[in-house]
Amino acid sequence: MATELQKQLMDVFNHSARIAKTFGMTLSYTEEGNAVFDMPYNPNFDHALDGIHGGVYATMIDNAGWFTSAAAQETGCWVATSELSIRFLEPAQKTSLRSVGKLIKKGKRLDIAEMHLYDGNGRLIGHGTGTFIVLSHIPFAKG
Repeated sequence: MATELQKQLMDVFNHSARIAKTFGMTLSYTEEGNAVFDMPYNPNFDHALDGIHGGVYATMIDNAGWFTSAAAQETGCWVATSELSIRFLEPAQKTSLRSVGKLIKKGKRLDIAEMHLYDGNGRLIGHGTGTFIVLSHIPFAKG
């Protein structure tokens, strides 16, 4: 069952975020509080050799970490990506993508998350770690 904050984050992302509409991404959460992003294949995101562009990998990985960290905060806190490290493990062609975040260290001012990116067959194609700085009392607004 999603927490109230997870429900708010899903509502804002899935219904209001322009990037969600542009990429066709949807956000959900696991029971453990891990953010999950699903994106159908879109040929507009292919590079010149018909593989999915690395920038899409990076976006999916960053979102999974950011939304995992954001959902772990107290009411009134917000986060910002401070550092992101990505490993491109395998190329992907003509496939949907799924990224999953996991909080590996919760801190007072910094959270550290690990993110995995999978193709539509469940093959691990990307991995990332991220540091997310906790900002106090920055409300998010719909719209």
